[in-house]
Amino acid sequence: MSERRLRQCPPRHTATIAGVLLVFTACTSRTASMSPAELTDFATRYAIAWSSQDPVRLTEFYAENGSLSVNDGVPSVGRAAITATAREYMTAFPDMVVRLDSLSRDGDQAIFHWTWTGTNTGPGGTGKSVHLSGYERWTIGVDGLIAESKGHYDEAEYQRQMSRQ
Repeated sequence: MSERRLRQCPPRHTATIAGVLLVFTACTSRTASMSPAELTDFATRYAIAWSSQDPVRLTEFYAENGSLSVNDGVPSVGRAAITATAREYMTAFPDMVVRLDSLSRDGDQAIFHWTWTGTNTGPGGTGKSVHLSGYERWTIGVDGLIAESKGHYDEAEYQRQMSRQ
């Protein structure tokens, strides 16, 4: 609706439009309404799922059309794509463990800080171990599941650890 048209609306319609926008904004993310205990429980179970070697278990933390991206790469969108991405990590690092280090909030997002350890002994693996810290920036949808996760870790450090003698 144009600004001109909005100005022509009677006050009750303007209030209704503002109310709808407020409800829509409030319903796009549940992160802010989760208590610290709820968010910590969610993050703890999420870390356990990453460590489980069961990619479907991890995917259950994502909304049907949720997305996961790593280091600004192309996002995996939808549960099937997220399952495939998780399976790649879990296959390459069959002893992978993800540990929750801390959790913080930034506006309507939660930031899951983690440590990842594992040995690249999957098919074609190098036998090299990794020990990395990183974080995921989550937007939790109204369904209480991850709508968007943007993961970050030091790619240069990962490459260094994977190539060391």
